[in-house]
Formats: sequence, structure tokens, C-alpha cells
Amino acid sequence: MSGESTKKDKVISKRIDRFFMGLESAYLFVKRFFKEVWFPPYEFKEVIRQCYQIGYNSLPLISLTGFIVGVVFTNQSRPSLAEFGATSWLPALISIAVIRAMGPLVTALIAAGKVGSSIGAEIGSMKVTEQIDAMEVSATNPFKFLVVSRVLASTFMIPILVLYTDFVALLGAFVNVHANEMTSLSTFFVQVFDALSFLDITSSLVKSVIFGFTIGIVGCYKGYNSTKGTEGVGKAANSAVVMAMFLIFIEELLSLQVTNFFRQL
Repeated sequence: MSGESTKKDKVISKRIDRFFMGLESAYLFVKRFFKEVWFPPYEFKEVIRQCYQIGYNSLPLISLTGFIVGVVFTNQSRPSLAEFGATSWLPALISIAVIRAMGPLVTALIAAGKVGSSIGAEIGSMKVTEQIDAMEVSATNPFKFLVVSRVLASTFMIPILVLYTDFVALLGAFVNVHANEMTSLSTFFVQVFDALSFLDITSSLVKSVIFGFTIGIVGCYKGYNSTKGTEGVGKAANSAVVMAMFLIFIEELLSLQVTNFFRQL
């Protein structure tokens, strides 16, 4: 029994050591990013290319998802409001839900699955095929070219995608409201913007920036530290998605507490 308990203690000890070593590695990776981002050379062309890859290529999926979210949420909310004869409040309810939470969260989760996995797999494949080592030999800074450009692109593009998702979701909600209550477009959007405050829009954009940075830095970290050949590439892509989604939910919870604090002032 003592031998088995000793083995279990060693396993637990190794897992704890691995966990804290991983935290240290992630901290040094993020620290290096903030150090590299301020100094030349600046990879503007690569940043623009990554913005195109992240933004434009995500539009079809974002458009479909945002529209469906608007229609479904409106359908789900109508019966509850109808019980109190308050279906006229639908535009205000939808705008608050979409702008405050659903738009940023849905966009970030989709981007984590599509963009995060793509970044992790792309950089991971370059790592295991020693292309990153070749860049270092050729006097190119692979961290700035591969990591900094992708993190900046995701940080810039996710807020733009969130604004687009909000618009598409509200458009889907309007189609549903108009079909059932015959509400005009101008009346719908007047009620939408009357229900919003400056804090709602600001907090949504700030969250989006944080989500974008998280998706980019997690995907790059997992890909940059992948090992074990093609198997490691798959693990890097998978763990990038899982970790990014987990952190997004944590950030959503924390941002909610901060926003509610400012709302009560």
C-alpha cells in the first residue's frame, strides 16, 4: 500500500509541476509578445493578410449564425412576453441581449473554433517541420512574423466581426418581429437604440478586444510549442480551441461583474 501511495504522490507531484511550468511558459510567451510588438521591424503586410484571413473568410459562417441567433432568440422570447402583453418590448429585449452578451460571445466562440484551430494547426505544422528554425537561421524573427501579426490581426478583427454579428442578429430579429407584429424597420431600430446605453456598447467592444487577443495568443502559443510530429499538430489545434473557449467564458464572467459594478455607480 505504501508503494502505491508513493507512486500516486509522484504522479500528482508531476502534474502539479507540469501545471506551474505551463503557467510560467505561457506568461513568458505573453511577455515576449508585448515586448516584440513595440519594436521594428513591423510586419504590416502580414498583419493585413491575417486580417483578411480572419475577417473576410469568417463572414459566411458569422452571417448565418448571427441571423439564426436573432430569429431563434426572438421566437423564444415572444411567448414569455406575450403572457404579460408586452410583445412591444421585444426590440428592446433583443437589443440588450444581443449587444451585451450574445453578439460578443457567439462571435468569439465561432472564431475560437475556426480561427484558433487554424492558427494552432498552421504554426504547429511549421514548428514540427522545422520551418520556424529555418526562419531563425535566415535572420528572420519568426515570433514577430508568425505570432505578433496573428495576435494583432485577431485583436483588430474580432471587434469588427462582433459589430457585424450584432447587426445581422438584429436584422434577423427584425424579420421575425415584422412577420408577427408588422413592426416597421424605423420603429424597430428606434426601440433598439433607445434601450442601449453608452456603457453597453463600450463594454461589448472592450470584451471583443479581449476575446480577440485571447483567441490569437492561445492559438499561437499552442502551435508554437507543439511537438511530436503530425500528432502534435492535431493536439495543438484541439487544445487551442478548448483553452480559448474556456478562457472566453471566464473573461465573460469577469467582464459581467466589472460592467455591473460601473452600472451601479
